[in-house]
Amino acid sequence: MSKPVDPDTILVKMPSLRAVKAFVAAAKYGSFTRAGEALCVSQAAISRQIRELELNLGTQLFTRGARAVELTPAGTLFYDAAHLSFVNIAQTAERIRSSQSEAKVLTVCCTPAFSALWLSDNLPEFIAQNEGLELHLITTQNFLTMEPGVQPDVFISKIAHIREGYSSEHLFHDLIYPVCSPQFAMDHPSIHTLEGLRDSALLNHGPYGRSQVAEHVDWGVWFAYQSIDIDHRSSGSPAIFTANDYNLIVTMALSGQGVALGWHQLVKSLIDQGSLIRPVAEQVQLRNNSHYLACKENAENQDVLRRFQAWILSKLSAA
Repeated sequence: MSKPVDPDTILVKMPSLRAVKAFVAAAKYGSFTRAGEALCVSQAAISRQIRELELNLGTQLFTRGARAVELTPAGTLFYDAAHLSFVNIAQTAERIRSSQSEAKVLTVCCTPAFSALWLSDNLPEFIAQNEGLELHLITTQNFLTMEPGVQPDVFISKIAHIREGYSSEHLFHDLIYPVCSPQFAMDHPSIHTLEGLRDSALLNHGPYGRSQVAEHVDWGVWFAYQSIDIDHRSSGSPAIFTANDYNLIVTMALSGQGVALGWHQLVKSLIDQGSLIRPVAEQVQLRNNSHYLACKENAENQDVLRRFQAWILSKLSAA
């Protein structure tokens, strides 16, 4: 006869996972009603589960308002731990499901700008060549402190050694030059000289949130490469617009709101289409820093990963 197992104190003391699930949803959406909608249960069910959890923990987790709820300090502490645990469980479960299916899954991580301005134009070709591929795309500006458990098969970034278990290779150097819409150039002929360009409506890519990038080139830096001081703009020059969203900067240039700095790999297709033009021939090429392709060494779908690696290298070497 087998010996009885002693009670597992950790599992016995664990609160109901259903209650924790209701709590995380209520904390995320700030409302018991919206949490119920997200979990396809009633508001009353959410309320009961959270009361059960508060009794288990011996403390109040929410401050109830007329239309919304807010976390108490204890609730904030518990939410941070519970949410992280659920993220890990969900991602692990998804990886197991994917490994049991016949689907070929490839997860690629890159910046929002590279996703919107390069991948969106080129990925349809790769997908068409790889029938049955499930492509998952993650965009971020913060490659070094991503959520725990996120393990993309491929990183496209400016970081040479992004993390252990990945092998990196050079993709391209930055080539940067001014771009604007054809109509803006027609309406502002002075921008075909560097001095006129300096005094025009400049759309500036700000550095906020880009601390992990090895270098940052804005209009001041770009003009310094041309031996021009941006602080010497004419008194009547338009104010410089700055945003850290490069997609917004490009969209504003396309709509004729000013001149932006164009990163060659991101704006080349727009120039080829005639949507953007280069008002001056001057450009800056940064040879000391590169963009890298980092591939997971023990990826489950090595065949798909190698095809993607070969494909993107061929596309970018030809650009």
